[in-house]
Amino acid sequence: MPATRTAALIVLILAAMVLGLAPILVRLSDAGPAAAGFWRFVFALPLLLIMTARPKFLAGGGEGVGRPSGWMALAGGMLVLDLAFWHYSLALTSVANATTLTNLTPVVVTLVGWWVFRERPRALFIVALAAAITGALTMSLGADGGQGTNPPLGDVFAGVTALWYAGYFIAVKAARGRHSAGRVMLWSTAVAAPGMLLIALVLGEPILPGSWGGWAACAGLGVVHVLGQGGVAWSLGRLPAALTAVTVLIQPVVAALLGWLIFAETLTPVQALGGVVVIAAIVLAQLSSGRGQKAPPSRPDAAQGPGRVGSGGPEGPTTAA
Repeated sequence: MPATRTAALIVLILAAMVLGLAPILVRLSDAGPAAAGFWRFVFALPLLLIMTARPKFLAGGGEGVGRPSGWMALAGGMLVLDLAFWHYSLALTSVANATTLTNLTPVVVTLVGWWVFRERPRALFIVALAAAITGALTMSLGADGGQGTNPPLGDVFAGVTALWYAGYFIAVKAARGRHSAGRVMLWSTAVAAPGMLLIALVLGEPILPGSWGGWAACAGLGVVHVLGQGGVAWSLGRLPAALTAVTVLIQPVVAALLGWLIFAETLTPVQALGGVVVIAAIVLAQLSSGRGQKAPPSRPDAAQGPGRVGSGGPEGPTTAA
């Protein structure tokens, strides 16, 4: 394996592990679910601004801040819905369920690609889709009732999150046609921040974290937003999309292990079986969509857009959290 490919794979693995911290930090934020998303964006914006505003003549310089496009604004709107539903699912169901069900995104995106872009999936993908739905239902029905305040509703929210995430990716994919990953991340995050704050205010959530530990968790979410998603975006420019998607599935595994260690969320045998089926089905869907495709050419901005994305397009679907 060439050195560049090895380095990209190492970065991708580390980024996926970083993304596995996100649901834990949401639980520790000591603020409302939507408010935690707002602070995630607030703490991420200065880092994204620095990364994007660097002059091009400097090593690793960015494209510049520029102006938001309509696609970037749409990506920001989808990001609001995505994190709002996902953060509430984390409050209602287990970390494992919320993270695993959200990663049904590539299945949704491939179906959208079939409908919108006339990209007909292989028969193998249909098998993977049926298996993913079966596994998701098994996870939801197998909860023991002690994994959140309302596990069934939380599982529904996590599943719906996959829809918003699919819309986010499609908007990012369109915006990436003309702009760097850094600029798209910057403006989608900037657009999403006030929207997330509005949701928190309308729902009457506590906006300010109630402790220094909560503030630290919110700051950590900002770092995760930049490093985790940024690492996946960088790796996507150097690795095949199918390999990237499979590797990023480390995220729900890390999240489930941390949920067990920190919150004592023990998986029931039925849930564990359902989770294995979901992950295996997602991997099968990725492989069926990406078979025979070449890795995208390496670019300085390393860009298929932010992490935790999926695509049924010519480079195959990818996920991240």
